[in-house]
Amino acid sequence: MTTFVDRVELHVGAGNGGHGCASVHREKFKPLGGPDGGDGGRGGDVVLVVDPDVTTLIDYHHRPHRKATNGKPGGGGHRTGAHGQDLVLPVPDGTVVLDGNGEVLADLVGTGTTFVAGRGGRGGLGNAALASPRRKAPGFALLGEPGDERDIVLELKTVADVALVGFPSAGKSSLISVLSAAKPKIADYPFTTLVPNLGVVTAGSTVYTVADVPGLIPGASEGRGLGLEFLRHVERCSVLVHVLDCATLEPGRDPLTDLEVIEAELARYGGLDDRPRLVVLNKTDIPEGQDLADIVRPDLEAGGLAVFDVSAVSRKGLRDLSYALAAQVAKAREAKPAEEATRIVIRPRAIDDSGFTVTEEGEGFFRVRGEKPERWVRQTDFTNDEAVGYLADRLARLGVEDELRRAGAREGDGVGIGGDDDAVVFDFEPSVSGGAEMLGRRGEDHRLNAVRPAEERRREREARRGDHAQREFEEFSPFD
Repeated sequence: MTTFVDRVELHVGAGNGGHGCASVHREKFKPLGGPDGGDGGRGGDVVLVVDPDVTTLIDYHHRPHRKATNGKPGGGGHRTGAHGQDLVLPVPDGTVVLDGNGEVLADLVGTGTTFVAGRGGRGGLGNAALASPRRKAPGFALLGEPGDERDIVLELKTVADVALVGFPSAGKSSLISVLSAAKPKIADYPFTTLVPNLGVVTAGSTVYTVADVPGLIPGASEGRGLGLEFLRHVERCSVLVHVLDCATLEPGRDPLTDLEVIEAELARYGGLDDRPRLVVLNKTDIPEGQDLADIVRPDLEAGGLAVFDVSAVSRKGLRDLSYALAAQVAKAREAKPAEEATRIVIRPRAIDDSGFTVTEEGEGFFRVRGEKPERWVRQTDFTNDEAVGYLADRLARLGVEDELRRAGAREGDGVGIGGDDDAVVFDFEPSVSGGAEMLGRRGEDHRLNAVRPAEERRREREARRGDHAQREFEEFSPFD
């Protein structure tokens, strides 16, 4: 059964916005009291939050589909729909968020750091919010926007100060168990350690964390063994410690050869050349191990490496190693901020971006792409002519019609707004009011503009009664 997962693909869906309400206030003696349709509620966001109690991504491995709740529709009487509830997903410290193409969206470091992975759709405006001097009582409302739906990849990179690297069974887990209070699984066969182990070490006034990286063998950077899965956990470490086995019985193995092989794998992975290195010659409690350590020490020191003879069994040399690591960690912390800054990638829009593009796709067909026109299309109820006229007004004010003319569009050409899957296609007829010509000016309803002051209506009724009385007098006059 899988207990540690450090890479998952997550399908997130934010909540949809609620639809706006088209309503007219009605009560006794006020048959047309004005529009009172409320706005729809906002859909819930999907938010990633760094939680110190979470150390693995296993929950998202078993349940990769997560969705926030939708907003509620608006109601009459200016009632706004309830907002959808945000979905908060806890992730471990050091989680990197990538999109489907592998580009980094956020690098979450530090407890409480948040990233909105999916933004909820905005609620549609009710007809009360759409009223204006020109359109006094709109007979339509805007639809709620759909929430973001996307596939993201979560990768966990362990946040530690020191990384122990070396061949399987070199004694990394034993070393971390005696340096700290960590209790990793330890056995005398390769690949005992299947997950990175973390331990906290105190040396004087310095407290630092140590992680062992399991499964490095020749070809690890190309996918052999377990190394490729866990090499990413070395990236955040400030100090690298080579744990070399001085008591191995495998043919062709010796500390110098092991060091060269592991360094070659780290070089192929890349990005680790600037990390200080220390060498631990482990298992020197065995006489043959101590003899071998004495032989290879001069060569290692000649390469500028600090070398420590240790034994996890007899605890030989652990104090010197612990304080040496503390000194290197303190030096690395002075060279950079104590806590790595959270990195969230923001891609601003170009200054000269008009908000939409018009491209010709084949003869007589043009496609309009852009955040605003596509959002407006999603908000439009195409069963309502007045709503379609309002959309035509918005597109004209944005300059879509002018840009279509400049691109060579002629009356009767096809125009699609949106992508291939969800485009709305119509014929280009700039002189026609987008389906709302029956309403006069686009989006204007003369039926409701007939509501006039009471005094003016009273004078008209009196005038009509006077005309009627005059006609009756003329028809039945005794003077005829």
